[in-house]
Amino acid sequence: MAEGLRERKKRQTRQYISDVATGLFLERGFDAVTIAEIAGAAEVSVNTVYNYFPAKEDLFFDRSKGVADRLSRFVRGRAVGESAAVAVLRELREDVEAVSPRVGLIEGYERFMRVVHDAPTLKARLWYLQQEVHDNLEATLREETGAPAGDPLPGLMAGQINWVHQSLMHWIAQAMLAGRKPAEASREALVLLDEMAELLGEKVLNYAVRTAD
Repeated sequence: MAEGLRERKKRQTRQYISDVATGLFLERGFDAVTIAEIAGAAEVSVNTVYNYFPAKEDLFFDRSKGVADRLSRFVRGRAVGESAAVAVLRELREDVEAVSPRVGLIEGYERFMRVVHDAPTLKARLWYLQQEVHDNLEATLREETGAPAGDPLPGLMAGQINWVHQSLMHWIAQAMLAGRKPAEASREALVLLDEMAELLGEKVLNYAVRTAD
């Protein structure tokens, strides 16, 4: 269905408010910026900002929905003969090889991470987001394997696979904060991914292999 004029204007307004807020956060820090200042800079009312973003943290992590179900999408899209862990490793490796912003390999990412590090509420939200990634992945693995509600294996496997994702993202963040260039960090991150794959046991690497329909 084609996007209507009203929906397009709402989406554009939301994006504009988010972009203005991000600029202010990067310039002054998260805690130093108020919703009123964001509203003023975006030339909208405070109520309009809250209509789109219930909390200030939502403005900073505006694109978190795409992150929260990212590993689940990788697993659901795995090829025939490919396990859940192997699919995630492959997708992450492709992003790293492409020096993709999706894994933080972009100039300026260190500014984003410094804002997070300096704001306790953002660090708390980031932790919550990481838990959401795990919970979504566990639910996906349970659905894909048909595991019963009381089976702990999907949760354990989700923890192992999510560890790869979190470790990679943490390493890239630290590398960018240290002043590394995206292409340089990409090369070293590929080695890190290979090492993490070697640390995963055969049970993890062979879990939830997709069979031909």
